[in-house]
Amino acid sequence: MAGAPLALTLGDPAGVGPEIIVKAWQALRGDDAPFVVIGDFQALASASPAGAGCLVRVGSAKQAFEAFPTALPVLDLPLSAPVVSGKASAAHAAMIVRWIETAVGLALSGAVSGVVTAPIAKAPLYEAGFKFPGHTEFLAELTAQVPLQGARGPVMMLTSGDLRTALVTIHEPYAEVPGLLTRERIVHTGLVTAQALTRDFGVARPRLAVAGLNPHAGESGAIGRDEVEIIAPAVQALRDLGIDAVGPRPADSLFHPEARALYDAAICMYHDQALIPVKMLDFWGGVNLTLGRPIVRTSPDHGVGYDVAGRGVARADSLIAAIRMAAGIAERRRAA
Repeated sequence: MAGAPLALTLGDPAGVGPEIIVKAWQALRGDDAPFVVIGDFQALASASPAGAGCLVRVGSAKQAFEAFPTALPVLDLPLSAPVVSGKASAAHAAMIVRWIETAVGLALSGAVSGVVTAPIAKAPLYEAGFKFPGHTEFLAELTAQVPLQGARGPVMMLTSGDLRTALVTIHEPYAEVPGLLTRERIVHTGLVTAQALTRDFGVARPRLAVAGLNPHAGESGAIGRDEVEIIAPAVQALRDLGIDAVGPRPADSLFHPEARALYDAAICMYHDQALIPVKMLDFWGGVNLTLGRPIVRTSPDHGVGYDVAGRGVARADSLIAAIRMAAGIAERRRAA
């Protein structure tokens, strides 16, 4: 193992986070992807078949690095309210936020090489006064004052197999999406994505495919003017910046294997346009990552799973993929 470990936040302790974290450690403890959990020690112990026997409290990333092959290292920031699996609680919100803040602080200091976030539920956080749509926007705020070479995000990217999709709009009601699309916003998303493909994935000359918004990419204006007036000019602006971009392309023919071979990332206009193909391709193994930030951040591409929490049946595939991706990106940045 080389470099610093990753920081893995516990997420919502009443969801599947504790269980899939233990399973991820069991799968990865022999790999070159060490991590330290930022969260509640007891919540993890309750989710482990071995109880606290496979966990160890640590006080530093160095201790975590050394402990990882034989025990799951935990930076214990305990909750003040009990956890009931499958039951959301606003009483946990303050500590969930603190775990994220702590992980980001460790990443900014260089003590950890990146951050992986287990899922959070928005409703209990909002009930407690959380003012961000999700992890992506909160991490952007926490790193807003940190210098970054290149275009600044956040841009959300989803990956699954050989498919990468980047989102121009994220958690917006579909009825509001057309009004939110601008040439500048599409160009910025493409620029951040292209630079991240080079920096974080080693793609020397990134190729972008830009999706249309309307059926058949608007049929030259017959089924909507968004492609003609906004998306096509944005694609041309990306080309003028030296980026290999094509589009707007009809979204219904953008994601089959032959199409995917022609680009390194698809720029999608809205949430489901990007997420449906990712989850169809590999429902269990998708990864969410944040582009254009001074720290590495990934997460599993699923929610808190209250319906299966505490039953021992949650799959850790997506979290394992997120950890491995974060470790790979961190190593690439370190070697640059």
